[in-house]
Amino acid sequence: MAGSPKSPNALLHGALDALILKVLSRGPSHGYAVARFIEEATGDALLVEEGSLYPALYRLERRGWVEAEWGTSELGRRAKLYRLTAAGRTQLDQEVATWRQFSTGVSKVLFAS
Repeated sequence: MAGSPKSPNALLHGALDALILKVLSRGPSHGYAVARFIEEATGDALLVEEGSLYPALYRLERRGWVEAEWGTSELGRRAKLYRLTAAGRTQLDQEVATWRQFSTGVSKVLFAS
């Protein structure tokens, strides 16, 4: 049974929380800046759409991993700024360890001779 290859954005769904936490570990940021950082850091290989980003940010906020408050963006506009909490930093460490183990395992299979 042949299937079509998954797009990078389909694979992004499972990693989005970890990516957002990682971006916010650099400092507070508004949603658009989080998305742009991910896109720029991956050479536009991963495109984060609003329909995925904001539900993820709200989910992370409900879990206590990020906090949000209204502030001013770098362009002087009112924006909701998200900040990583201590619980979010702990979660990020766990996510990174999980992804490291997962990617190592996948690579061993995909690149086996």
